[in-house]
Amino acid sequence: MDASAYGFDNYSSTKRLWFLEVCALPFQDMKINTANFMQLYAWYSWPNVVLCFFGGFMIDRVFGIRLGTIIFSSFVCVGQVIFAVGAICNTFWLMEFGRFVFGIGGESLAVAQNTYAVSWFKGKELNLVFGLQLSMARIGSTVNMNIMGWVYSRVQDLLGSAGYTTLGIALLIGGVTCIFSLVSALILGYLDKRAEKILCKEQKKTGEVIKLTDVKDFSLSLWLIFIICVCYYVAIFPFIGLGKVFFIEKFKFSSQEASAINSIVYVISAPMSPVFGLLVDKVGRNITWVLCAVVTTLVSHNMLAFTYWNPWVAMSLLGVSYSLLACALWPMVAFVVPEHQLGTAYGFMQSIQNLGLGVISIAAGMILDSRGYLILEIFFSACVCLSLIAVVMLYFVNLLRGGDLNWSAKKRNKLQKLALAEKET
Repeated sequence: MDASAYGFDNYSSTKRLWFLEVCALPFQDMKINTANFMQLYAWYSWPNVVLCFFGGFMIDRVFGIRLGTIIFSSFVCVGQVIFAVGAICNTFWLMEFGRFVFGIGGESLAVAQNTYAVSWFKGKELNLVFGLQLSMARIGSTVNMNIMGWVYSRVQDLLGSAGYTTLGIALLIGGVTCIFSLVSALILGYLDKRAEKILCKEQKKTGEVIKLTDVKDFSLSLWLIFIICVCYYVAIFPFIGLGKVFFIEKFKFSSQEASAINSIVYVISAPMSPVFGLLVDKVGRNITWVLCAVVTTLVSHNMLAFTYWNPWVAMSLLGVSYSLLACALWPMVAFVVPEHQLGTAYGFMQSIQNLGLGVISIAAGMILDSRGYLILEIFFSACVCLSLIAVVMLYFVNLLRGGDLNWSAKKRNKLQKLALAEKET
């Protein structure tokens, strides 16, 4: 069961990193330290602590999918322009505001994208479409990581010097893809409207029913899944945000080499996410796969922290484990939560994920400024250890309650067929 089929893990996280990597060009141009730099990451997350609950509601009840997609795409475009103008004017608070505006549109745009997919495709082809969406997002991140440094250099050659003006212009050039996204939203809205008339089809809704009072009914297994999610992802995204400079300083790579190795997580994730999704579909044993992914991630961070081995090995392991965890972890929510609570559960999961990413991003910047990369890697390893403890606890809690989260796919399908037969009878 591919996690992308649930619309999570996560177009939005990839888009967040896309723009973090754009601004990860020489941030010394803005005369800021690492803690302030990582606030640009956090400012994306803050609005999504709340908006992940209401993005689906606004699409369903307020804007509709077509207008909602255009509005959220516009927020992304405006946010990136403000962000770039802030760099050109050497005004850091304006850059933070731009990231905030960008964040308002980012998560909700992901919800709209998934709603379109559900509207146009169904069944097994829907799994393929979601897998392709996830792969395209990863490819976009990879291309960005490897090309924005080159764009900055070309602008620098054109202007004759580096500085915040050069950075701002590079950010504006990078923001052209946001305009392409908005144009695509307009075209897609037109095509969807024509399909509605020609095929007499209704607009699909997100299916997200949010009821915050359901939180009190969440099981221990679900809370452990939340802990695994937060503790794992805070050791991935902030690390990649700071990874380029890490590889330059520790391994003495060139800027281009550092960008290439920092993007290997997404290079691997693009083709492997659909493959791992199919594998988990066929085999089952979700907790076992999550355990393998967390342990592999811990090994990867320790290799980067305590050895000078070729980091391509550690980053490749990180890419494989990241893809595997996404495909095994997010579907487990649907196994432990009734259908009418799925919207609330996934919304809450994304909310605390964004809260954790916002807080840890700032903390990571402060640790790097005061203690250096070794302590930062130990900090990330500690986060993964917390995730590992939660996985072990989930295994035993699940075992005591019947073991359904770690059933094989064959056993799960058999029991589902029996349950359906009993219901029909």
